Amino acid sequence: MIVKLGLRLRIFLLFSAVAVASLCIVGGALYVGYTKALADGLLTGFLQAGIIAGFGLLAVSVVIWLLFDENVAKPLQHISSAIRTRTHADVDVEIDLGAAKYLGDIAPAAIAATGRFFQMQTGSESASADDKARIREERSQLALLLSEIPLAIVLLGPNFKISLYDGQAATVLGLVHVPRLAASIFDYFEEEQLRPALMTLGPHKSETVAQVAGVGCEMSFQLRLKKLGDAAGYMILIDEATTTLKPSESRGLIYDFSALQTGTEKALYQRPLRELSFMVFDSETTGLMPSKDDIVQIGAVRVVGGRIIPGEELDLLVNPGRPIPPSSTKVHGISDLMVIGAPDCVTATSLLHGFARDAVIVAHNAPFDMAFVNRYAKISGDQWDHPILDSVLLSAVVFGAEQEHTLDALCQRLGITIAEEVRHTALGDALATGEALCKLLPILQSRGYDTLEKVIEQTRKYGRLLKDMN
Repeated sequence: MIVKLGLRLRIFLLFSAVAVASLCIVGGALYVGYTKALADGLLTGFLQAGIIAGFGLLAVSVVIWLLFDENVAKPLQHISSAIRTRTHADVDVEIDLGAAKYLGDIAPAAIAATGRFFQMQTGSESASADDKARIREERSQLALLLSEIPLAIVLLGPNFKISLYDGQAATVLGLVHVPRLAASIFDYFEEEQLRPALMTLGPHKSETVAQVAGVGCEMSFQLRLKKLGDAAGYMILIDEATTTLKPSESRGLIYDFSALQTGTEKALYQRPLRELSFMVFDSETTGLMPSKDDIVQIGAVRVVGGRIIPGEELDLLVNPGRPIPPSSTKVHGISDLMVIGAPDCVTATSLLHGFARDAVIVAHNAPFDMAFVNRYAKISGDQWDHPILDSVLLSAVVFGAEQEHTLDALCQRLGITIAEEVRHTALGDALATGEALCKLLPILQSRGYDTLEKVIEQTRKYGRLLKDMN
């Protein structure tokens, strides 16, 4: 197993080796002189001179290392993270020439190289603008066509996970729970009724009809099930006449066709980051003590295929069952009057648990939010055994521990704008964290941290940041 050491740690070890070697040389010289001094009766003064020389060399090594770390190692680390952010997250990060003044032409060369890259990228985007416009127009026409069909459409991969749904299907699925791309279809329709019907489809039978109940509700749906020709997957057409709701007019096609691809199913921690589904959430509370305070708002979004999925979100006001302190209301703007009739904390976090099924949980300072959630889980019985990533630690992996890692600082580095009116709202902060995650993922992959296991291994090195923050 190859251990990868950071630049600053390597430099520290180098100077440590220099200091140890210097002490060894002094020690050797002392030993040679010791025998002569012992014979001449000058032992005491000789030892004092040797000790002073040893500590002097050690002090010089430490001072030179500190200067080198501050003026060489840190600027190099900053330039490295800036180049990766510019290249892989499409963010025009500023490189501080003043901090890198002792690096000669390295910083200006990095600015020139990344600037040239942006020019080439801009030219490429301009050249393909017509193609992109044509694709958007075709997609819009297809979505419009599907919206006129009086059937809701869902496509499934061979593992029965949702790879596409239209606005009408979003309405139907929403009767059970918030629609979730890459979720199992059995989260919405009873598996013991739907799976046998799907299993009847094959080379000799490409279509069938089944009456299937929704999960956890009293509604029943008539489903027309089709095999996707030679492709590994299924199409479900839902007769919306079984519902009393109108089709959603605000959503087009939501899809991620990677779910249709066949292949071996890897263990979650060994799967590439691009294949994972993430549930990014944030909460607003009555105070900062998870053992005593309560949640007043939950916001969550889903990231699939490296992008935030439109419409797949939770935005819940929560009734804490207690007065909300005015000092907290000043921060998040939620008052007692606003939460009247809202679900209680246990019910709201159970809804969040369903929204997070089969996903990696992401939050900014996750221990704080998860402390509330886990407290309510003792009542609801929900098992929060999801893998958890903290965007504070992801920021430290990419930009270094010495940087500021608040949500505002992270968004500023990544070129993300948080509208003032949604800052310190649960959904607004969840969206900002989700956008940051989408930009951090390609940077992490470019550094070789391309699986969940590798990313978690790196974040563990910076766990002290969360302890200090909390």
